[in-house]
Order: sequence, then C-alpha cells, then structure tokens
Amino acid sequence: MPMPCSPQPHSAVVLLDTREHTPEHEHATHLQLAEHLAKLLGINCTQPDQPPTAADRYYYLPTETLIDPQRYRGMGINSEQDLFGGMVSHPYIATKAISHPLPANGSFPPGWTDAFAQQASDALLKGYTVFSKDDARRAAQLLLPEGAVRIKPVLATAGRGQEVIEQIDQLEPLLAEMDDQTLSLCGLVLEENLTDVQTFSVGQVRVAGLTCSYHGTQRLTHDHQGIEVYGGSDLLVVRGDYQALLQLPLEDPVRLAVNQAMAYEQAAEQHFPGFLASRRNYDIARGLDQHNHMRSGVLEQSWRLGGASSAEVLALRAFADDPTLQRVQASSHEVFGTTTLPADATLFYQGNDSELGQFSKYARIREHGHSE
Repeated sequence: MPMPCSPQPHSAVVLLDTREHTPEHEHATHLQLAEHLAKLLGINCTQPDQPPTAADRYYYLPTETLIDPQRYRGMGINSEQDLFGGMVSHPYIATKAISHPLPANGSFPPGWTDAFAQQASDALLKGYTVFSKDDARRAAQLLLPEGAVRIKPVLATAGRGQEVIEQIDQLEPLLAEMDDQTLSLCGLVLEENLTDVQTFSVGQVRVAGLTCSYHGTQRLTHDHQGIEVYGGSDLLVVRGDYQALLQLPLEDPVRLAVNQAMAYEQAAEQHFPGFLASRRNYDIARGLDQHNHMRSGVLEQSWRLGGASSAEVLALRAFADDPTLQRVQASSHEVFGTTTLPADATLFYQGNDSELGQFSKYARIREHGHSE
C-alpha cells in the first residue's frame, strides 16, 4: 500500500506520553526507541518546551494508540508517516473489544459497528463484546453451553485480570468488581476458552519509506515474585508487506495466523473511519476448544509501540543500512535480575527500576538473508 506524501520533512522525533503514569524502565525504553527512529529518519530527537502545533512538523512516538483525531491533526498527525503507532476515532477501537460482535440487541457506545466482526468472522474465536452487566450475563448464558468461557477486561494487558468461568454464578463476583461507567465506554470480552494454547505474533511496521512484516512467538519469564510475565518476542522479519511474508515456506498454523491477521486488518481499514497505523501487531491464539477441535483466531491488535518494538526498529535499521537484505531474525528480551548481555545486544534499559527491581531490556539481530 503506497503511503501518502507528507507536505514537508519532519524536523525532529518527539516522544508523546499520553499516560497518567509511565514506569521508569518504560520511559527509558521509549526514549531509546525515539533515538533509533530519529536515526532512521535522519533527524534529531527532541522534547519541545511548548505544546506542539501542526507548523512544527514533528514525527511522534506515542505511548498509546491515539484516540482524538481532531486534536492530534492539530499537532500535525495526518497520516501514518507522522507517527510510530496508530490513531482511532473511539476508545474501544484501540482495545480487544472490537474482536467480537455484540449479543443481540446489546447496548453499545457511540461509533460501534458489528460490521467489523462480521467481515472478520473467519479470523475470530467465538465470543461477544458487551458494554453492560446485563449483556455480560446474556453473553455468558449463550456461550457456557459450549464450554468454559474466558472473561477478558479490555484495558488489561499481557493476559492480566482474565478469569475462566464454567458456571453462570461464577460471573457475578467478577461483575461486582467492575465500574459501570468504564464498562459502558470500553467494554468487556467473553470468549470461548482454549487449552494447550500457542500464541503467534504477526505484524508490520512502516517508517521512512520502509515496510517490513513479521511473524513470531512470545516468550515468558518470571519476575522477582515468581509470577510468569512477558519475557520478549522472537521474530522472523522480511522486507516488504504481508505478501512478502507469505512467500516464505511457512508451516500451516503460521500461514493461517498471517492470513487471519490480514483479514482482521482489512476489516479495520474498511469499517473504522479515520483509522491509521504505521505499527500493527496482532496476537493470534491456536488451541483446543471444549470438543478438542483445533481453533485459531485473532485475540487482539496493538496499534502502538509494544514489547516487540525494539526488535522491529532494529530490523528496520538493518534493512535501511543494507538494501540487499531481505530478512532478519530479530528478538526483544526482558530479563529480571542481573544478567550478562550477549555481545550483539542493543541495550534499551538496564537498572534497578522502582517498581520491578533489577531489570534489563535489550534486542538482537542474529541472522540475515540477502537477495541473490
């Protein structure tokens, strides 16, 4: 897909932190990502003293998917060439809420459409998105006869806050903890529960006239409390779009995951006016349903920087540095405790974080493939 032309070059990369609180290690990582993006774009990295305007022509690195297009267009974000991340028109579009339709006659926020889930249905697991507690009860009653149901708060990340229920009375304590106003705005997902799950990552990034696409998997590690958390991603990255990725000799489950991510993305582009994203990442789960049938579907999208972005940006820089390079193995790593960095590691953070303790984040590029 050709990218629209920007009216003039960007003058600098700016970190746009839209969150109420950003942990130290994340802020440090974001600054490092901004520096790498600046090198890709051939410009400086800065933090303006005054609120930016469209006249400043900055390239932005937002910490979240941007929600208010009118506001951010006033800052000069008019196309995917103006940011590393994405922008949508309503809060729910930035979450996993879009991955399922409503139950019949369910309530919904402004801008909601079931047309997305209808078009992307072959790429989705069975489930419903609800915006009220009554609709949550109805959705659970529809799904439970088929087996266990996973309850997924849409604002949580990395699987946090999710619960699996097997009976309807298990839902009530979960609903009691939920704020009605937040639920009405952001939603809640109820989805068929899979076992023996493998999660694939499929994505694409577009920066400085370069496009690269990838598939990969996530790794888990243990934090200082022994809790299993995200530990990084291993990616096979190719120069070009998803079709370049599909030219590789992929295993059938991976090929299906790529095609499902493409279907999900195409539905988003068609049914969400104003949607734009230069960074696109999709989690696709493959596992067994209640009847031991293999199921595969997109769990959620990420149209913002994420855990794999350090690897993505290093891959982009490798492609920019070597025009003959066609594919790389890239990985991101998050390590708790003291560690010795590999010789080829690019460090993004290392220190004693006030929330996580001793912690390191780095990325690697390990294998290269060149054109003949």
